[in-house]
Amino acid sequence: MPMSVLQFDGLSKSYGDTPVLRDIDLEVREGEFLVLLGFSGTGKTTLINLMAGLDRPTRGCVTFKGAPVTGPGPERGVIFQSYSLMPWLTVDGNVGLAVDTLFPGLPRAERKAKVDHYVSMVGLSHAATRRPAELSGGMRQRVNVARALAMDPEVLLLDEPLSALDALTRANLADEIERIWEAEKKTCVLITNDVDEAIVLADRIIALRPDGTLGAEYEVDIPRPRERSEMNHHEGFKALRAEVTRYLMDVGIEAKVEGARVLPDVTPIHGVPSAVAKAQEGLIDNRFLDFSQLHKVYPTPKGPLTVVEDFDLKMDRGEFISLIGHSGCGKSTVLTMAAGLNEISKGAIKLDGRHVEGADPERAVVFQSPSLFPWLTARENCAIGVDRVYPRASRAERQDVVDYYLERVGLADAMDKQAAALSNGMKQRVGIARAFALSPKLLLLDEPFGMLDSLTRWELQEVLMEVWSRTKVTAICVTHDVDEAILLADRVVMMTNGPRATIGKIVDVDLPRPRTRKALLEHPDYYAYRQDVLDFLEEYEHGAKPNSSKTSETAASAIAAE
Repeated sequence: MPMSVLQFDGLSKSYGDTPVLRDIDLEVREGEFLVLLGFSGTGKTTLINLMAGLDRPTRGCVTFKGAPVTGPGPERGVIFQSYSLMPWLTVDGNVGLAVDTLFPGLPRAERKAKVDHYVSMVGLSHAATRRPAELSGGMRQRVNVARALAMDPEVLLLDEPLSALDALTRANLADEIERIWEAEKKTCVLITNDVDEAIVLADRIIALRPDGTLGAEYEVDIPRPRERSEMNHHEGFKALRAEVTRYLMDVGIEAKVEGARVLPDVTPIHGVPSAVAKAQEGLIDNRFLDFSQLHKVYPTPKGPLTVVEDFDLKMDRGEFISLIGHSGCGKSTVLTMAAGLNEISKGAIKLDGRHVEGADPERAVVFQSPSLFPWLTARENCAIGVDRVYPRASRAERQDVVDYYLERVGLADAMDKQAAALSNGMKQRVGIARAFALSPKLLLLDEPFGMLDSLTRWELQEVLMEVWSRTKVTAICVTHDVDEAILLADRVVMMTNGPRATIGKIVDVDLPRPRTRKALLEHPDYYAYRQDVLDFLEEYEHGAKPNSSKTSETAASAIAAE
């Protein structure tokens, strides 16, 4: 049995009268990769800080190899979510700081060899002379990893080091950390809110409960190496993924939106008068939204740059489409053109038979950041635009519309709180409620949950689906999250890499509605759809261009959609 390296005995931590961790008994074994998985606000970072000696327990104790932890030490290397690099130093310079701390006075040649070793270990030899401002987010986090490794710690403590990165960079850096862990025989403790990441990396997963206690524990006995795309076919992976997800949702994730409010019978300005018996005939059912030979070209000093090319897509009224692809493939460009916020260079977009020209409340947008006025309440922020959209409704009726959607997104008790006092997840709920309150013909969602931890994201995905199921508004959601794309959509539209990005493949998602994450994880076809999308993203990971078969498949999909 491996010896215990870090141990918590009866540990509790409070800040003032607020308990964060309660009665933690935890043993970290030598050489293991332990993952702590939990909600925002469950004390994950506090737990890492206590291990690192950056904080002290209120009760109980933390020991390292039997000795009390009373402060930081070189045997415990910490990698935080933020990069904390010295902006005036190069990659070599930042890593050299750690080498100098551990080996002061080392001869110049030996020091350089050590720095080169750790910079090479994280794949940054080609960027050794660059400063942080010249690096991508993923590269900056690699410098952080190299700097921690240069201290040659016995234990690596990783506090959500990948959460600020895009999905592809995140997966690549997670693979790098696993390779280093195996090669260096370190003990690793990783905090994350990503279930897939936890299963791919961990020997053991411990869930943290919302009340600050330790929850369920899972031994991960899937053989290494665990190749991500192969995991999609691994029955043990799928079973564990479903079990962990169900547990996390059961201990507090699942949105329980209760409400008795009834939506008032008022008609938005861009709708059809409710007095007309055949009101719905005023809207086109087929080809309700039509992207035709859409191009976006930006002028540059080196000549015109085509970002999006020949984007052709037809959507029926009430359809929900997910638009997915790697960072920089033009997804958001297409969305902002549909919103009327970005000029069309060539081609056309028609909504309900009319050309899209300029912004209009008939096209509501929910961005990654909800853009609320901080001095207004949730109710006041949600009411913006409602007066214009419902000009014939009474003030009371318009207020009922606002209150109805705020209640639907779970903010019945927070309507009168100022936006500045709301959490990020609550702010995004206001953004969703505000979009629905406009009764738009088209709902456009630009990575609406991208800034939230994955567990809050699950909850808001369920909220979005619940509200959408009542309105059946035509919707497009830009995302880089494969599971989100499948969960929400009738069709997943995949874009090739830019520049000259276009549609590479379309997958029809024939899964029953209403959908829940729990139900989909158990559906026999779910992982086949997931594999379809993963295969496409993997093919385009290294800048591939569509081949003739892909192009003809896209054309066939477009014809079928028509």
